[in-house]
Amino acid sequence: MGTEKLFELLYQQDLTDFERRHEEAFHNLFGSPHGRYSQAASKTVKHRFNTQDFSSGVPFAAYIHMDSPDRGGYGGTSFVVFPSKESPALFGFVVGTQGLSPDHEILSRPGHARNARAICDWLQANATAPYTAWSKHDPTRTDLGLPKDVAEAWSPFAAAVEKYGNCLYAMYRANEDKAATQTALHALLDFYFRERGQDVLNSQSKTAEPIRSAWSAHIMPRVEKEEIADLLKTRKYVVVQGPPGCGKTHLALELMQTYYHGNGKSIQFHPSTTYETFVGGLAPESTASELGLRFAPKPGALMEAARAARKNPEKNYLLHIDEINRADLAKVLGEAIFLLEAHARNPRTISLAYHFGPDFGRELSLPPNLHILGTMNSADRSIAIVDVAVRRRFGFVSLWPRPEVVSQLGSPVMQEAFQRLQRLFIDYASDDALALLPGHAYFLAEDDETARKHLKTNLQPLLEEYLAQGYVSNFSESIRTYLQ
Repeated sequence: MGTEKLFELLYQQDLTDFERRHEEAFHNLFGSPHGRYSQAASKTVKHRFNTQDFSSGVPFAAYIHMDSPDRGGYGGTSFVVFPSKESPALFGFVVGTQGLSPDHEILSRPGHARNARAICDWLQANATAPYTAWSKHDPTRTDLGLPKDVAEAWSPFAAAVEKYGNCLYAMYRANEDKAATQTALHALLDFYFRERGQDVLNSQSKTAEPIRSAWSAHIMPRVEKEEIADLLKTRKYVVVQGPPGCGKTHLALELMQTYYHGNGKSIQFHPSTTYETFVGGLAPESTASELGLRFAPKPGALMEAARAARKNPEKNYLLHIDEINRADLAKVLGEAIFLLEAHARNPRTISLAYHFGPDFGRELSLPPNLHILGTMNSADRSIAIVDVAVRRRFGFVSLWPRPEVVSQLGSPVMQEAFQRLQRLFIDYASDDALALLPGHAYFLAEDDETARKHLKTNLQPLLEEYLAQGYVSNFSESIRTYLQ
């Protein structure tokens, strides 16, 4: 697979023939049939060494941009191996001490940091020790040093951390799990060359693609309805958020039918939703008086849900609030926010301004079998849930587009359109803008003719709205090109 010699060197704890062995390992990476990358890939990087003894410096072997100088400091992104006489090596991505150039485009692209974080998140999720893998949120922030906890965990590399800690941004510590270390080497090295426009050889794709698919899933994690159902059991109050077209409302209604057996109700919030309509308040009702009406206390949707849940305490009841972020939730809840505490030590009750009849009187409490599920469109930024007290009381789950749905139900035109747009968002969108990636529902059409109509009438207006609102300003030209 071309990486055997480099892999062996990760476990070399002395500097015997350091430069010669690393030079040999470097050349073995390239060329068919036994290399992992093409000979063309070898023309995109050069090999650099620091062969100082452990006691007098920081030895390393690095792959750097081809245009970097042969001696002295260099810039851009590099793949570096730091050996240690106490431990297997530390390896990963480092920004050169001379700045971002000649890799400014790579390092400043949001997708580079996003993908590097996804790789490290995936590697760490499968590791047994903390800080086996670690990544910096923004590689360009070379003014930020390594977090203290990470530096302490990497004590065998103290000299490297002291000298280059500000420059490290996606690293893996080789360990006794050699299979995991080999996977980490392939994940990081494959991504490094892919960023330089060089993919693995066809003969190596069988091992490379599963690795890439696995860490890519950490960019937009898949959430199953069973996970949300379990979260509702423990947290009771949950908000599912995500871009339009991801099936949030469909998921909520499906949960109500399958896990709550239809025992629940759906309502929708909008900017005119008030405390009176959700919790309860005075409302007009017809009378036989001269005026023909009077104002009387009327329970809101929350009180009605509490009453319905109490009628059958052995069954859980679900109140689904669609578009929950379109109302000012802090105002709509008022003092009822006090009731939304899933693990309160004692039952909670609030006093009401009016008498709401025999079921409530002048007090409101929520039965333990009442669950609330809100669905929230992350593209609708007119009113957003920002109140910290509100956020603390809900468990938030992000729902992302599901490529497999497009693969199963979308025509070839739809599949290509989805893949291209997904790549644009992953590579260029800021963290906020990534949450606006249109969902799979925008790409479902069985034939290409219908697909083109749907793209023009459904997807195009959404992307044009994103452009008009400035939501995708940092890659607006790419979106406009996509629309063309």
